[in-house]
Amino acid sequence: MRILGISGSLRAGSHNTALLRAAGELLPAGVELELFEELEAVPPYNQDRDHDAPPAAAARLREAIAAADVVLFATPEYNGSIPGVLKNAIDWATRPAREGALWGKTAGVVGASTGAYGALWAQAELRKTLGVAGARVLASDLPVARAHEAFDDAGRLLDAAVAGRLERHLEALVELAQPAPIAA
Repeated sequence: MRILGISGSLRAGSHNTALLRAAGELLPAGVELELFEELEAVPPYNQDRDHDAPPAAAARLREAIAAADVVLFATPEYNGSIPGVLKNAIDWATRPAREGALWGKTAGVVGASTGAYGALWAQAELRKTLGVAGARVLASDLPVARAHEAFDDAGRLLDAAVAGRLERHLEALVELAQPAPIAA
């Protein structure tokens, strides 16, 4: 199984990107994680540019999501919601309606912030947006509060409790992505 990780933070020292990297080290056997690292290159969504030859970065985003079994989003919280670059990526990935790369895709959400709430509002907003977009979204949150204390300067996860929660979150996400058994 292949998980695509998309961080809503473009910052070089992003705690959310570090959280995705930590997820890559805690995956169940047989599961791999690849980070999508071109989010900044995806232009603002414009339906006039969305045709047979969309902008290259938007096409790569769609292809990466379509090729993955699961998409794991890590979001910071900007003004009580998700970053614009993340919403923009979702807009590109949902077109055409009911046929876009996110339609029917299993998705999960995690979030880290230096504040006390671990981007909880942003996670709720992102789960809602993904659900409206037609993704199958894991219902649980994974907030990482005080992220500057949970990671070292190199971005390695130091907090064992967070690692345990992240591991359980990933197991639930992988389970959600499994095909339903066929009734006899």
